[in-house]
Amino acid sequence: MSKTSHNHAWHIDTMMVHEGTHRSSFGETSEALFLTQGHVYDTGEQCEARFNDSEPGFIYARFSNPTVAMFEARMAALEGAQAARATASGMAAVTLSLMGQVKAGDHVVAAQALFGSCRYVIEEWLPRFGVETTLVDGRDLAAWKAAVKPNTKVFFLESPSNPNLEIIDIAAVATIAHAAGATLTVDNVFATALWQKPLALGADCVVYSATKHIDGQGRCLGGVILGSNHFIDTFIKTPLRQTGPAMSPFNAWVMLKALETFSLRVERQTRSASELADALAGHPAIKKLIYPGRQDHPQAELIAKQMSGGSSLIALEIEAGKSGAFRFMNALKLIKISNNLGDAKSLITHPATTTHQRFTPEQRELMGVSEGLVRLSVGLEHPQDLLDDVLQALESI
Repeated sequence: MSKTSHNHAWHIDTMMVHEGTHRSSFGETSEALFLTQGHVYDTGEQCEARFNDSEPGFIYARFSNPTVAMFEARMAALEGAQAARATASGMAAVTLSLMGQVKAGDHVVAAQALFGSCRYVIEEWLPRFGVETTLVDGRDLAAWKAAVKPNTKVFFLESPSNPNLEIIDIAAVATIAHAAGATLTVDNVFATALWQKPLALGADCVVYSATKHIDGQGRCLGGVILGSNHFIDTFIKTPLRQTGPAMSPFNAWVMLKALETFSLRVERQTRSASELADALAGHPAIKKLIYPGRQDHPQAELIAKQMSGGSSLIALEIEAGKSGAFRFMNALKLIKISNNLGDAKSLITHPATTTHQRFTPEQRELMGVSEGLVRLSVGLEHPQDLLDDVLQALESI
């Protein structure tokens, strides 16, 4: 197979079209979809060499696959990482990135403002296997320092957080983690690799739900873990190979095609979200509007320092609590109610009854998830059509 050579002078747009492409002897233009679970070997010696890693090559789809490998190479180029490993879903990426680094007796510190499933992994899943965990206010650097113990191995955070777009100082937290002999893993879904580079800020690992902006069209599940060659080889390679949360070749092929338009989509979605947030700010039916591209965001100074753009997500706290939020969502005609995000279609959800429904009201309050909060993921529709839809729906409150 021939491989597209990497040019470090390429911009992201160019890399997302060409990076990592391997062509077979047929010279196909589009990346090939290799729907095979296994591979054959010329000799027993070659098979042995593949299995003991003395010869590069593909063995079994649970370990690696040509189409998946192309997706991993393209994602590594997008993130600026040395290595990437694809998984079956975003939560598979989060779970593997954490469990691959710890054992019974270790300690994990995480920000309390997290996606509901991430909180489950931190609060309930890891402790089942003897891993101690502590949740902190991620914005409070002193809280991170105070939470460190002699057995602390991993820090974990989202920034911006799901769903209230809370920002954490990644570089500062990375410094605290490294001083404690721990690593930092960052879920970068809401910012995307276009607007934030956690590895450049000091993080050791970055995870994504590729289901979101990377696919961006509501089709396939997927996840990605990115880091240095040492990080991936030490913590991710063997657990992924032995436990099997692998991405399917078909999903990897869909993601490869989606990455060709990734920057175009995210730039347009972010621009539209910014315009929508500016137009809605101060509306009497909106108790609070949170958008990381606005100067009234509580952490605007930090955002300017560590992000090069905003987000496609807006958090709106609607007057009249849950009943007001439901009346608002039910009155929308263009924007759809769905728990996904980063899609070409604009989507809205009520976190308190969906992604964060398992928490007590007191826990949700600490996480900033009020009864009136809705999370709006801005898609590729014309921003004026979206604004008109939101304004008419707000009349229902």
